[in-house]
Amino acid sequence: MKFNATLLVSLILSVVMVSCYKEEEVPVIMDFEYIQPESYTVPVDLALVNRTSGADFYRWTFEGASPATSDDKNPGTISYDKAGTYTIKLEAWNDTQRDTKEITFTLDSAVNLAFDVAVQVNDFVPATVKITNQTRGASSYEWTFEGGTPATSTLANPPDVVFDSPGEHAIQLRVGNGREFFSSSKTIVLKPAMAIDFSIIPSFEDEDYEAPLTASLQNATISTLRSAWSATGGVINNTTAENTTIYFENPGTYTVTLQTENDKDVQTTQRTITVKPNTNLYVMEDVKLAISAGHVASGSFYSTKLRQVLKREDVNADNGSLIDIVFFGINSSFSYSRFISPDSAAKYAFPPIPGASHTAFINTLESSAISFSASQFDAMTNDTPLQPLDIKNNDSKISFFNSTVVPRIVLFETSDGRKGAIKVKSFVVDGSQSYILLDIKVQKLKR
Repeated sequence: MKFNATLLVSLILSVVMVSCYKEEEVPVIMDFEYIQPESYTVPVDLALVNRTSGADFYRWTFEGASPATSDDKNPGTISYDKAGTYTIKLEAWNDTQRDTKEITFTLDSAVNLAFDVAVQVNDFVPATVKITNQTRGASSYEWTFEGGTPATSTLANPPDVVFDSPGEHAIQLRVGNGREFFSSSKTIVLKPAMAIDFSIIPSFEDEDYEAPLTASLQNATISTLRSAWSATGGVINNTTAENTTIYFENPGTYTVTLQTENDKDVQTTQRTITVKPNTNLYVMEDVKLAISAGHVASGSFYSTKLRQVLKREDVNADNGSLIDIVFFGINSSFSYSRFISPDSAAKYAFPPIPGASHTAFINTLESSAISFSASQFDAMTNDTPLQPLDIKNNDSKISFFNSTVVPRIVLFETSDGRKGAIKVKSFVVDGSQSYILLDIKVQKLKR
């Protein structure tokens, strides 16, 4: 009986112990995740959050990451520097249970977006643009060529693009790596297509188109690189200059040809010019010369070489010697009026003219041995009527005229021997700004 009691007690204790052990067994519940990164394009850092419960031990395996493994419950952040599909594995256990969880994800390639554009030949339209794509890590390509042909492309290396219009053109590339997109743009500036044009512009001395004539050949062609000039007569100063001059010795009609090229196009155009016979006569019309009081505001001096009225402030050491006509009008009544030599200006209350020359005048033909009528002036188309006139020896010296005779003809001879005639057409009364209105015909060169 004693033996049986002892055995019974042992059995009861064993049952109690097994029951207690089963009550203390803790289950392992797997739960972890990574925080979504801002970008899945490598390099990527993943922060892990472990909510696993019931485990005392942990074993992490990070395929392709740094670090590759960890035994910490919370390993923190792991890093990936290469694209690919990876698995994070967690084994967790305690003395009685073990479990495993895996998460698989994909990281995208790093994208280095780069491309070059090169305009072929030159930047005149039509322009061909070669594109060199240097992008790395992309799996898709979207090209946009503003104003180009083709307008778009999805090739990694697009064909050459042709642009026909000048101005700015954007070339844009948008690439993807499977999940994200990246963009870059470059702008090219193209010049217009070549358009040929030029003008023949006579020199100031030859504005009347009379021989001999020197003219400027002014090239107005756009988008050209080289020019070549030729003419049917005349002497061109430089036949390959962009702009040059041409000289015509004799009257006639001449054709000037310009050829231009820019390595994409060659164009030719022509202009004609008619050179008139030489009359050796300049004609200036409707010239206004003020009385003495109006010299400051309006001007009483005139240069037949400049074909210009000069006010007091206009006169300087450079142009003083070119003044050959000075009008003196004592007041708006024009009772004492005359043309005076520039070197006598100071005697008539004008400022001295620097480098002043001498001009002889016949102010009052009615008291002179020389006759020259208004009708002769009007009919004069060359200098022949002026050539025989002995103006210097018939200078009227100090004689004055008034406004009673209209029109009035005044003859003159410049210091360089050029002879001319003035036709005073009217005397205009306007207080201190009163003036005479006149036409002038003068020899270009002494004969």
